[in-house]
Amino acid sequence: MPWRPAFRIRGIKILTKLSGLASQGESGLSETTVGYLYTTGCFLVWGLSPLFWKLLSNVPAGELLAHRILWCSVMMVPLMAWRRSWSKFRQLFKSGRTLGLLVLSTVLIGINWFLYISAVNSGHIVDASLGYFINPLFNVLLGILFLGERLRRWQGVSVALAAFGVLLLTVSLGSLPWIALALPASFGFYGLVRKSVAASPEEGLTLEVWLLFPFVLAYLLSLDKPIFSLEQGAVQQGLLVATGLITALPLIWFTHGARRLPLSTVGVLQYLAPTGQFLLGVFVFDEAFSLPHLAAFSCIWLALIVFTVDARRAVRRSPAAP
Repeated sequence: MPWRPAFRIRGIKILTKLSGLASQGESGLSETTVGYLYTTGCFLVWGLSPLFWKLLSNVPAGELLAHRILWCSVMMVPLMAWRRSWSKFRQLFKSGRTLGLLVLSTVLIGINWFLYISAVNSGHIVDASLGYFINPLFNVLLGILFLGERLRRWQGVSVALAAFGVLLLTVSLGSLPWIALALPASFGFYGLVRKSVAASPEEGLTLEVWLLFPFVLAYLLSLDKPIFSLEQGAVQQGLLVATGLITALPLIWFTHGARRLPLSTVGVLQYLAPTGQFLLGVFVFDEAFSLPHLAAFSCIWLALIVFTVDARRAVRRSPAAP
């Protein structure tokens, strides 16, 4: 029937436009506006994502992660085909260094995804938001340790304030807030590794999820239940398939948006994600937010204010600033 091929082509076009593959000329918007749309959309999705993952709280975290990787692997195929990126994708296998770094980034992003799903569905959304508030400050430390960057005075103040907030929470609760530390550590090192790889977001993400694909497929088959079945409920099966979209699209949006905006602007917008997670954790899912939490968050929020103001001043002083 003639409508079927047209339907498929139209569906691929919609998916590729959502993923950030439409050009400026096709959208009719300025580069800056497109950058704001992609970057804001990315952080809003990440900030509201606990609402999505909570709908699948009856699925064990390991199984949910496997479905996330499986369906993301499937959904990257039409995106790569539309971009005609297969030749560039094959180039990634010709460099041992590139392939090794992408294997490392695969492990790191897999750990990060598992930790986040586990945190959300075990009632630790506030701890997860704390981790992503810490993330930009953790990136500063990574830049100093691995990229030879120098710590500006106010950057040092902000990092010290954040460290004091974490210490305060550890002493008050009697245990290390490991979720709030493991999330920025895994995502921070992931960003550091990907910074060293000359691969587009689509190509890099495709290779990462495909490297994990055989393992997650074997795991799902070992569960002795169908991977795709409407018997467990059409809604739940649809949500499991949608884990691929909610995984791939924000990551691609982020990269396309960050390329079009100043780094300081992206740095401010990124706080939308942990802010959304924090508000959902406290006011929607009624998670505990004690006085020690308030004190720790206050230190880190103050650190982020100092950090952001200093970053914007540094950009204005730079001769290359727009």
